[in-house]
Amino acid sequence: MTYDFILSVLRMATPLLFAAMGGLLSERSGVINIALEGLMLVGAFVAAVATLHWGSPAYGFLAAGAAGFFAGLFYAFTVIHGRAGQIVAGTAFNLLAVGLIPLLLKMLYDSTGGTPALPAEQRFQYFPLWFVFVVGAMVWLFITKIRAGLWVSVAGENPDSLDAAGVSVAKVRYFAVGASGMLAALGGASLSIFLASGYSRNMVAGRGFMALAALILGKWRPPLAVLACLFFGLTEALQIRLQGAVVGGMTVPAQLVQIIPYFATIVVLAGFVGQAKPPKALGRAL
Repeated sequence: MTYDFILSVLRMATPLLFAAMGGLLSERSGVINIALEGLMLVGAFVAAVATLHWGSPAYGFLAAGAAGFFAGLFYAFTVIHGRAGQIVAGTAFNLLAVGLIPLLLKMLYDSTGGTPALPAEQRFQYFPLWFVFVVGAMVWLFITKIRAGLWVSVAGENPDSLDAAGVSVAKVRYFAVGASGMLAALGGASLSIFLASGYSRNMVAGRGFMALAALILGKWRPPLAVLACLFFGLTEALQIRLQGAVVGGMTVPAQLVQIIPYFATIVVLAGFVGQAKPPKALGRAL
């Protein structure tokens, strides 16, 4: 396994790691976050637009995080105070992002396909790749060592006891889902201003759902979720490496190679989802 391939695995895993850590915070608090896909789209779009406007990927990254936080709060409002079904609301948010972003692209750039290409100097080279592991360590320390992080975990396991202790479960869940939106949006930003040279339509391509799969495979624990994301990053790196491969004198069809990450996701979930025990209050309305 060469250095370049290992680097490719880490690069492919970076967006998944951000989104999985965000999903972990939301679901540990008791809120199912099917909206990770849409939140990543929001982050990818805002990061590209902000970077084009200010000429700095750092500003784009920060803008994406802020947009994701407020988008997460909007989703939290629909499911906490609006009492909408969490899976239905998450799916609706994904559809909203898919439909609204092309409209904004048309208004800003007279194109629904994507933003103008970013020059190389306005893209990250390595920052998201190492920063995401810092984020993973911080999330692990937060939910295991910090009082507010323990509140998040209790909100997803036994919200009644948290309420009896005088802590607002709703506020804890708002914070967790807002932070979830911020991290998922940073995952989207790492796509548009790190792995690519701008936003292109539907560029997230199911990675939000792959992050959810990694979260389930990791049993809602940060270290295991990180390993699951690295596994999915490996499958993505493999499908890139295998494009154009020749077997028995015949070129492997590109479509067959491209389904490797998604096929691996289905196989892994089918084999391990029954062994994963989610937070007891996951999906339960207040």
